[in-house]
Amino acid sequence: MKTYKKNLYFSLLFISATALSQQKITGTVTDNSNKNINPVLIINVSRGLTTFSDTSGKFVIDAGDRDEIRFVKEGYYRFSKQISKDDFNSPLLILLRKMEIEIPEVKIAYKPTGNLERDSKHLNGSRKLSGLKSDLEIYMKSPLNEPLPNNAISKTFTGHDFNAGQVDLFGVFNAASGLFKKITKPKITKPTYNETQLFMDRLKKEVNLDFLKKYGMGQEQIDAFLIYADDTRNLAKKYRKDFNKDVIESEVKIAFAEYRKVNKIDGQ
Repeated sequence: MKTYKKNLYFSLLFISATALSQQKITGTVTDNSNKNINPVLIINVSRGLTTFSDTSGKFVIDAGDRDEIRFVKEGYYRFSKQISKDDFNSPLLILLRKMEIEIPEVKIAYKPTGNLERDSKHLNGSRKLSGLKSDLEIYMKSPLNEPLPNNAISKTFTGHDFNAGQVDLFGVFNAASGLFKKITKPKITKPTYNETQLFMDRLKKEVNLDFLKKYGMGQEQIDAFLIYADDTRNLAKKYRKDFNKDVIESEVKIAFAEYRKVNKIDGQ
């Protein structure tokens, strides 16, 4: 009987300790502005628990003393807090800081002198050049008022045409060859996810991408760029069935020229 009472006592003591070690943490998440940033993902890293803040930013999550609570929201810096005993007595107020958007640096080739008249001429171009561009644009958009001249040579000055009445075998061969290529060339279709992944793996193995490494790009940056190149140039769609390394390399370089305009990449 004594043994039973002793075991019961330790069981109750263990349950009480467990209940006290894990309590509820409440609070509100905001970025200190009028903009509603919720829902925010809230993670109890120590216990592997997750929840989301509601539309008002309020949250409730199980936690114990010294647990690490992490707050995650896309576009904001992550925030972590270690829970103390005092945090169970009153709601928490969590402020998330928005990430800064880095604007690409714009280099001005011309250095202003401070002379308004001189600087405005340089930056805006000369009046004569602006007028010429305007007149040229109007001319190119206007319809033709006169018929175009016939640039053919008069038959009077041409020699005898020895090919008259003859079959152009070379032309017939080229036409037949082009028609054969058109028939045998695989049809362009939208790739599946697996087909795209297989194509990208083959591209990285067989196409020369050394020029990307010269710009200091690591493997993660190269992978991100190749996804951009596939989206903008439809690489997998056009070339997964007809894999031409030279053509694909040319397409990749064209995509990289556009990629550099919107991404900060240090060239060598």
